[in-house]
Amino acid sequence: MLIQKSKQFIVKYKPIVCFIVLQLIVVTIFAQIKADDIVGAWLTNGKEPAKIQIYKSGEKYYGKIVWLQNPTDIGKPKLDKNNPDKNKRNQPIVGLVILKAFKFDGDDEWEDGDIYDPESGKTYSCFITLKNKTTLKVRGYIGISLLGRTELWTKTNL
Repeated sequence: MLIQKSKQFIVKYKPIVCFIVLQLIVVTIFAQIKADDIVGAWLTNGKEPAKIQIYKSGEKYYGKIVWLQNPTDIGKPKLDKNNPDKNKRNQPIVGLVILKAFKFDGDDEWEDGDIYDPESGKTYSCFITLKNKTTLKVRGYIGISLLGRTELWTKTNL
C-alpha cells in the first residue's frame, strides 16, 4: 500500500519537481554568464585614458593595463614610479595588474577587490557594477564607500 502511494505521489508531482530543478539549473547558468560579463577590454576616462583587460582567474576577477594613450615618457615606456614599494618602481605601467581579487556577489556587483592607481601609487578598496553591457561603474574608496570616487569605463576592443 505504501509503495503504491509513493508511486502515485511521484507520478503526480514529477512534472513540478522537474520544472523546479530545471529552473534552478537555468538560474545557475544565467548567474555564471552574468558573472563573466565584465571579462574583456574596458576604456577608462580621465586625462590619461587606458584600456584595462579584465580576466577571470579561478573564481576571482583581475584587470591589467594593456594600452595607454601616452605609453611613453621621454621616449621610454612609462614606469610605475609612484609605487610605494621601491622594488616595483621600474615596472612598466603597460602590463600592470590594477584590479585584484574581485568576487561576483551573485547579483550585479563584483566586490571585495582592490584597485591600484599608478598615478598616485595608492591602492583603494573597490567594487564594480555593470551599468549595462557596455558601461562599468568602478568605485574606489578608503574605509567606507562614501569616501571615494566613481569612474565609468566603456567596453572597447583591444
